[in-house]
Amino acid sequence: MRVAFTIVVIASSAAVGGAGAGGCNEPTGPRTVKNEDLNIKIPAIRAAADHKDLTAAPQLVKDLESDDPALRMYAIKGLQEMSGQDFGYVYYGDVEQRRPAVARWRQWLGQQGAATQPSRMR
Repeated sequence: MRVAFTIVVIASSAAVGGAGAGGCNEPTGPRTVKNEDLNIKIPAIRAAADHKDLTAAPQLVKDLESDDPALRMYAIKGLQEMSGQDFGYVYYGDVEQRRPAVARWRQWLGQQGAATQPSRMR
């Protein structure tokens, strides 16, 4: 009976050690809306929206055309919070349904001028 218990303890210890060695890691990379890792990009979108950081807007407008509906949803939510507008954009619509609203977002982006440029370019 004691041998079986020892084997179970060793097996459990190995499983725990293995999980710790290769387990979950915090996402790395630049915390920016341009990061391709959604675990980094989505919090960056939220932060940009919270701070009304229009320098993130060009990427968010680009993301409105993403194949990923979740990314499109976060992008439009961020843009709505920054601008107070939605221009009829529906993130779950098909490409043809989204196209006119994306064009309106591009027009809005052009009207924002220097506010959408990083500070070193202003």
